[in-house]
Amino acid sequence: MRQFYLLLTLSLFSFFNCSAQEDNPLVKKDAVGQNKWVDSVYNSMNLNEKIGQLFMVQVFSNQDIKSKNKIVKLIKEQHIGGLIYSNGGPVRQAKLNNELQAASKIPLLVGMDAEWGLSMRLDSTYAFPWNMTLGAIKNNELVEKAGRQIGEHCKRLGVHFNFAPVVDINTNPKNPIIGNRSFGEDRDNVTEKALAFMKGMQSAGVLANAKHFPGHGDTDADSHKTLPTISFDKARIDSVELYPYRRLIKEGLSSVMVAHLNVPSLEARSGFPSSLSKHIVTDILKERLGFKGLIFTDALTMKGAADFIEKSIDGTTNKKIITGGEIDLAAFLAGNDVMLMSEAPEKAIAKFVDAYNTEVITEERLAHSVKKILQAKYKVGLNHYKPIGTHNLVEDLNRIKDDALYEELLENAITVAKNKPGLLPLRKLETKSIAYVKLGDDEGSDFLSELQKYTRVHEIKAEKLDELLNKLKPYNTVIVGLHRSNANPWKSYKFTDKELVWLYEIARTNTVILDLFVKPYALLDLNTVTNIEGIVVSYQNSPIAQQKSAQLIFGAIAAKGSLPVSAGEHFSVGQGEIYNPINRLAYTIPERVGMSSSQLNKIDSIANHAVNSGMTPGIQLLVARHGKVIYNKNFGKHTYDKNAESVKFNDIYDVASLTKILATLPLLMELEEQGILSLDSKLSKLIPEYKGTNKENITIKQMLSHYARLKPWIPFYYATLDSITKHPDPKYYRKKFDKTFSVKVADELYMRKDYKDSIQGIIKDTDLLSSLRYRYSDLPYYILKKFIEKHYDKPLDELTKDHFYESLGANHTMYNPNNKVSNKNIVPTEEDDYFRYQKIHGYVHDMGAAMQGGVGGHAGVFSNANDVAKIMQMYLQKGYYGGKRYFKPETLDKFNKCYYCDKDNRRGIGFDKPQLGDSGPTCGCISMTSFGHSGFTGTYAWADPEEEIVYIFLANRTYPKAGKNLLLRENIRTNIQEAIYEAIIE
Repeated sequence: MRQFYLLLTLSLFSFFNCSAQEDNPLVKKDAVGQNKWVDSVYNSMNLNEKIGQLFMVQVFSNQDIKSKNKIVKLIKEQHIGGLIYSNGGPVRQAKLNNELQAASKIPLLVGMDAEWGLSMRLDSTYAFPWNMTLGAIKNNELVEKAGRQIGEHCKRLGVHFNFAPVVDINTNPKNPIIGNRSFGEDRDNVTEKALAFMKGMQSAGVLANAKHFPGHGDTDADSHKTLPTISFDKARIDSVELYPYRRLIKEGLSSVMVAHLNVPSLEARSGFPSSLSKHIVTDILKERLGFKGLIFTDALTMKGAADFIEKSIDGTTNKKIITGGEIDLAAFLAGNDVMLMSEAPEKAIAKFVDAYNTEVITEERLAHSVKKILQAKYKVGLNHYKPIGTHNLVEDLNRIKDDALYEELLENAITVAKNKPGLLPLRKLETKSIAYVKLGDDEGSDFLSELQKYTRVHEIKAEKLDELLNKLKPYNTVIVGLHRSNANPWKSYKFTDKELVWLYEIARTNTVILDLFVKPYALLDLNTVTNIEGIVVSYQNSPIAQQKSAQLIFGAIAAKGSLPVSAGEHFSVGQGEIYNPINRLAYTIPERVGMSSSQLNKIDSIANHAVNSGMTPGIQLLVARHGKVIYNKNFGKHTYDKNAESVKFNDIYDVASLTKILATLPLLMELEEQGILSLDSKLSKLIPEYKGTNKENITIKQMLSHYARLKPWIPFYYATLDSITKHPDPKYYRKKFDKTFSVKVADELYMRKDYKDSIQGIIKDTDLLSSLRYRYSDLPYYILKKFIEKHYDKPLDELTKDHFYESLGANHTMYNPNNKVSNKNIVPTEEDDYFRYQKIHGYVHDMGAAMQGGVGGHAGVFSNANDVAKIMQMYLQKGYYGGKRYFKPETLDKFNKCYYCDKDNRRGIGFDKPQLGDSGPTCGCISMTSFGHSGFTGTYAWADPEEEIVYIFLANRTYPKAGKNLLLRENIRTNIQEAIYEAIIE
């Protein structure tokens, strides 16, 4: 037995020894120079100045003059060594800090609680995610990057110590003060996250602080209001709470904050705060763990810090109260170096002087702490102090790279906690009818609007549960979001009883995806999850968290996160389903795909110039790269009327000839893959009526390459006008619908239904051009529309919706929107004074398409930029989008090919291609594998496989009159394209 204890003692000695810091983390590489400076400064100070260095007082950067003068007085008269800032704005803090530093003989050591960045302490628009969110991330390099960028923020603001990371292992869901501030409950995960954060921050030149020693993770009491008790035995504390400290200390941790806790197993005196305990601070932290860095108290103003229960020798207890600075002295004697937020620094310093003079504090003990503080000051560069520059300060604290990292962190954190097989990510959108129900007391609008980018999602509201359930009957999928305030990590996160009842009832009759925009402990409120098919934990309710969660639900981004804590019997720590993206468009900032936001701002100038110069009333613009939309803006209004609707994202435009590649072409690709036709199929074979005509031997390849001698355009409508009035001839038109006049071409204007056949006859019988050369023509799309509709025995508008638009989630793409969408969301195209004699609003602009009931193979589709981008992205991805393969890659290659380039014809099969010479449809700065199309109304869509760029430009330049095409003349669309390519930085 004696041998066993000897081996155990040696083992423990070896373990603690290996975790000790071999080097002082406060010493710089130029230790000789540092020591020389430290000794010089120390020897130049009198006793009061030395003692003053031990105190770090709280400063509010938005405080009044009286409070500021009090701090100045402390600096000048009490010689305090440091400041800890709270609340206010960055510029105010910088200016105040410069003023306070100027008042100090020795530069002040500045600290902040910037655990998740600066915005919770400053009037900034930016913050990093909570630690609990970071705890869900598996890639610790990202956490290290977050630590570094937070460190860069601190350094820019003149902050030398960030009181982070929190290394408390949060094993108590009811913990009111730690919670979201912890990386989680798994000691290894917490340690790795804290280590990564520490390394990142210290690599930026800002000193880290691990808190709250020995461990604040398992308590249900608020240490700001009372003295919480940690009731575990030594073995538990040693194996769990102290675990992260050993690793961080070994890896060069700069400082530790001692917690305001009652730990009976480590401190015999009942109710005695850990920050005052010599056993905890000196015996355990300094000697057993071998920590050589700075040791801070927690705030000495906390309730219970100055009173405790002291046991007498006879077993009786007496309540003892420490007052008038004695608490600070007690903390120092326990082994702390820095007294944080002393309640009465003047009295405390006086107590220290008395203690020194009575040899309670030795010179050696004083020098030990003061020299460590001076070492820290040297390490952060205060030996060569410079004031904080305020120029561009706010911009420097709100950088694009911080936004990019914030997005990436959330993408890696959001966790799929439950997923009924086949549910997430959502596929087969054509089978989904989706509703969104918001629970909670905070905003969910960003979540809803992002969901609606992928497919049709309706928000359902009701005052009563029965009413809600009745409204949900038409939907087969319900997304329920729990949204609570993201203002700080301590905000409420729980379900109300009413919300739970509503959730259970919705789940009883519907397929439900529950998305929690709160910390994962909210899962504890769920007594059952049997009827809830999908559960996503998004951790926070920030706009970016909402957007990224919607993208994850639809598979635009991968599911990567895992739960950092367990939550009842249904959810264990580390749980989280992983899945890959299914190649739907995601949404992000330009820098994440190697483009420059500032360079892309040039697009704004070009678009505004086009609108302000009267080239078009309004514009929708979208740019995507690498499958991510990085620019999506609207300009101008629907018309030039000052009261007109401003252009919105969900407004739809008449895309004119983009119809060719958005409707007819994909259907032809399908038929070609199925062997129904080939590019060499002749018209006489496809449509028997063409046998014996001058067009019988024209092939699809020739037609769609615009190399078939077909006339560019035939003004079919002109023959239906009265020869005198030039208005619609009553022979062909009526104001009211009937069986004969059933083709609606505009409001109160119906054409004879048999005239559609006349159009086909005119095309069939018309002469060919005299010579074979490239000549753009709409006629192939009239002809092929007839073939497609006959083959399927369905109209083109139904075919495009059933085959493509619904499954793509392109629910804003349609023919004849006038009877489906409010005119407020439809952009008008012209004030027609030559055919229909009315405002063309919700009806196709093209006359030939109008005479086909609005459904043409060459024109007639209405859409918005987001939907057009989905279709172009599907092409760019060689026929794959949203988990569905629409075409084989070789099919896209076959159609995206110039077959007559040697004949000076740039066109592919249906697709337009870059110019062969100096002028053409692109900026001339784009790859030859790129493809797209333009439209008469001012529209443009282009995709480049080599740079993986999709560019969409929608406009109504034809309003109020088609007239001269100034967009084309001024090269607006291609100038924007050029600006896009100039913005590529990698």
